[in-house]
Formats: sequence, C-alpha cells, structure tokens
Amino acid sequence: MEVFKVFTFEAAHFLPNVAAGHRCGVLHGHSYKVIVGVKGIPDSHTGFVADFADIKCAVKPVIDRLDHSALNRIIGNPTCENVAGWIWNRLRIPGLCSIEVWETATSGCRKTAAPTRR
Repeated sequence: MEVFKVFTFEAAHFLPNVAAGHRCGVLHGHSYKVIVGVKGIPDSHTGFVADFADIKCAVKPVIDRLDHSALNRIIGNPTCENVAGWIWNRLRIPGLCSIEVWETATSGCRKTAAPTRR
C-alpha cells in the first residue's frame, strides 16, 4: 500500500541551459506542489504504512529550504526533474517510493524508487 502527503512552496528560477529566447530562460516564479509517497505494509497495531506526522517532520525542513527562494542559488539548473532529485536526495524516510513535483497545475515530474531485487 502507498500513502502520500502533499506539500507546497513558492520559488523563483530561470533555466540557464535552454535555447536563447526560451521563455523559461528568464527569471519567473511558480507555486510548486510536492507529493511524497511512502510504500509499505500497514502496521498491524497502528494501521499505518507511515505516520503522516513523521512524513511531515522529515519533509518540512527540505521544503522550508526551497520556499520563497531563488532556486538557482540552491540547484544550478532547477528544472522540475532536478528539483525532484534534489528533494529525493535529502529525504530519509523508510519506504520512500515516489516524489512528484508539480511546477504548474498541468506540468510536473515524478521520480520513483528503483525496483528492489529479491
């Protein structure tokens, strides 16, 4: 079973590696939505795969670092994909299986955990 928790943050960025004249090459802002997914077997006593409060505690400092920032000062080429990877690399959540970063209401990126071998 997979549970998820949604977070939001506001930030500005520009994409330094796009072609000249690309609209994302100039400084602009987004209202980001981040969805953190955790997969596991519900605990027989609590019924939880993961406690939402524990997910929030793990994610909040990472999101706080990005909120109201100029992302280029933190992530050199802050594409949606690179933002998702940056967040992923800073989370220590047992069972973390996915990160979604929504840059707009219609555009985003999903990073998933590599399948584990048995």
